[in-house]
Amino acid sequence: MGNSQPRSYHMRHIPPFVRVVDQSKFAIIASPIPWESLLHIEPCWVPSFVCGNVFVSREEGLILCRKMAKSKFEYVRNFEVQDTCLGNCWVVVRVDGRNFHRFQMGVTDPIQENKSSLRFAEQHNFTKPNDVRALQLMNRCAQNVMEELDAICLAFGQSDEYSFVFHKKSNWYKRRASKFMTHVVSQFASSYVFYWKEYFPDVPILYPPGFDGRVVLYPSEQNLKDYLNWRQADCHINNLYNTTFWSLVHKGGLTPVQAQIRLKGTLAAEKNEILFSDFNINYNNEPLLYRKGSVLIWQKVNEVSKKRIKLPNEADEKEVEVSRWRNEIVELHCDIIGDQFWEEHPSILSDAC
Repeated sequence: MGNSQPRSYHMRHIPPFVRVVDQSKFAIIASPIPWESLLHIEPCWVPSFVCGNVFVSREEGLILCRKMAKSKFEYVRNFEVQDTCLGNCWVVVRVDGRNFHRFQMGVTDPIQENKSSLRFAEQHNFTKPNDVRALQLMNRCAQNVMEELDAICLAFGQSDEYSFVFHKKSNWYKRRASKFMTHVVSQFASSYVFYWKEYFPDVPILYPPGFDGRVVLYPSEQNLKDYLNWRQADCHINNLYNTTFWSLVHKGGLTPVQAQIRLKGTLAAEKNEILFSDFNINYNNEPLLYRKGSVLIWQKVNEVSKKRIKLPNEADEKEVEVSRWRNEIVELHCDIIGDQFWEEHPSILSDAC
């Protein structure tokens, strides 16, 4: 009944009392141990198994551990960068769209010029200053990232960027920065293409969009909050400028250059005055999605469903309501600068996240 192929196990599965003496190719367990004790995780008839790079077998009454052969090329692993993130720090991965809203200057190739000198948003006819379809698509991609990857407590997005917060206690992929970044960026980018048709059914995507990413560590909760405050403040500053700029262009009849000159050096109060006086727009009435960005968090939701069951001493089935709590991602558009948001959602930064 023996197996012809050894089974593979992690080294931790070898009992702690097994001491291996290194003797080049062979290693004999120093103290005599019953085979059945060594194989506490398998029936006693298993002839051999593999733990790590050690082949354990029973031969002529002895328990032998052979070092398995390795390729001579494995030394190249020594060149890998050890990029483990510092422990007990909040890990933030920020994803940014590449060339979504910027001109790429200095392109001389006429074939590439048509593709690269225009922004992705312009080539796909995004509405200015805000395209609700594009923002909702970004939120859908972020939701997919949170569903697929572990230990993301919160995500904040605006325009063509999204920040994902991994809990400080997370040991996901041994906290390797390269794993955090590549998994998030690749999942986000593939989701963007996958869900494109749901939000732009009449606009074919012309080419695969690109996203870059960075990893930043924040050692304290206050540092993390300040980072998120910074991103939301940036959302407000950019949106106020863009709303005023495109109002001057679309409604005021100015060229983009003229609008840029008009707004040069203006403060927030002056931009608000231009919007209200010239275009009867109260900036405070603009959608929160545009002014505050999007926040995705996990929240417990009580789900109620109906189920038909047969009660004792009754012949017929009866329909009853059954409720259960489950975690789901909730999309918010609110002010996260200050204490109110964190007081209303204390579980975000708790160890139970």
